[in-house]
Amino acid sequence: MTEQITTPSPRTLARVTGIFYLLIFITAGFAEGFVRGGLVVPGDAATTAANIQASEGLWRAGFVADLIAFTLDALVGILFYILLKPVNSTLALVALVLRLLGHPVIATVNLLNHFAALHVLAGTGHLAAFTPDQLQALMMVFLDLHGTGYLLAGVFFGLHLTVLGHLMFRSARFPRWVAVLVGLAAVGYLIESFGTFLAPGGADLYAMIVLASAVLGEMVLTLYLLIKGVKTVPAAT
Repeated sequence: MTEQITTPSPRTLARVTGIFYLLIFITAGFAEGFVRGGLVVPGDAATTAANIQASEGLWRAGFVADLIAFTLDALVGILFYILLKPVNSTLALVALVLRLLGHPVIATVNLLNHFAALHVLAGTGHLAAFTPDQLQALMMVFLDLHGTGYLLAGVFFGLHLTVLGHLMFRSARFPRWVAVLVGLAAVGYLIESFGTFLAPGGADLYAMIVLASAVLGEMVLTLYLLIKGVKTVPAAT
């Protein structure tokens, strides 16, 4: 007797995607906004070092939260591929690869810089040859590299959202206004990354742009997936 495998409906897959996306907002927001945002003081190595050493458990929790977020990001990419493959299988695969390169690969490897900032402050082993001031300076280098790694991942994520928005715009499963908001989020990520690489003086402005566009586009997409799922109509228009 052959066992029959039941495939989840597109609406179920969409709602699972929405749940994962919401968890990404929570975990990544905790790591970036609460942990690093609360402990790292730009331009002040001594205070930052003291904060991290006094809250080592919190710093480690931020590492784990990011790791969870990036793992969920890979699953979200796969689910979007399944949902949008009927529109254009080649572009859906491109979107998946771009998303995997962004957070699951680049941003995950970049977490080494987050962990290294804590590691160097211990000053053990080979690091015993450095003075406390040198260790703090080295810590800030790793934190700067972490920020650069985040921007690098943002390039691929922005490109992913560009393709994703295009696929959603062509799909009858998603309203076009949601696709447009996803496209605006893509522009925000690309502005932040390339803008900071080319003209770092405007980093604060770029960060505000990506925050506004990403919260609007990705949060609206998340809520739509959770509340509506997708339309039960053919995928391609």
